[in-house]
Amino acid sequence: MLLELKDVEVRYGGIRAVKGISLEVAPGELVCLIGANGAGKSSTLKAICGLAPLHAGSVRYAGEEISRTPVHELPRRGLVMVPEGRGIFPQLTVEENLAMGAYARAGARIGDTMAAQYEAFPRLRERRDQVAGTLSGGEQQMLAMARALMSEPKMLLLDEPSMGLAPMMVQKIFEVVRDIASRGVTILLVEQNALLALEVAHRGYVMESGSVVLQGDAKELLRNPRVREAYLGEAKSA
Repeated sequence: MLLELKDVEVRYGGIRAVKGISLEVAPGELVCLIGANGAGKSSTLKAICGLAPLHAGSVRYAGEEISRTPVHELPRRGLVMVPEGRGIFPQLTVEENLAMGAYARAGARIGDTMAAQYEAFPRLRERRDQVAGTLSGGEQQMLAMARALMSEPKMLLLDEPSMGLAPMMVQKIFEVVRDIASRGVTILLVEQNALLALEVAHRGYVMESGSVVLQGDAKELLRNPRVREAYLGEAKSA
């Protein structure tokens, strides 16, 4: 397995946000983590990257424990997170933001990698000299994803990439997610839009109140009555 979480617990003061969950992601997989707002999904991603306190359990990446690894070291190991809210540098241009994404690579074929991002995200090429803070929400999400890909990651952690976007842009972002996965990048996707997440994923985990309550093949979860009622808005049949 490329990523393995075992009995991970996250606490904020006396609040248990993540209650001893275990999950795994194999190389080349696209795995989604779905659930309602406040279920503990984002806290799980933050625990993987060391951005949330790991109260108990272990996080292993590429066979090594990383729970005490400095956050800035993880991109050098190929593990990169695109945070909820995008986290771009609003005062820098699109191209400067992309260059920042390659900080861990120190000049190695950065020009070629940037050209590849402009090929994958033509809208960013059109706006390469534009200040990032003036982009639309969808364009900022594209920039955040392209910046993460500048480090040539083995694995991407995507936190709510569709949040706050218009429906047409949501579809575009998920097309991009599918394309990234098709290139062999392993992805752990946290997403409230359960339908789209399960449609693009190989496997899924469902979180409720800090715990994993369901897991399995994404297509099987799409057919699961409990998932359809709770997350896809379908009522129970009489």
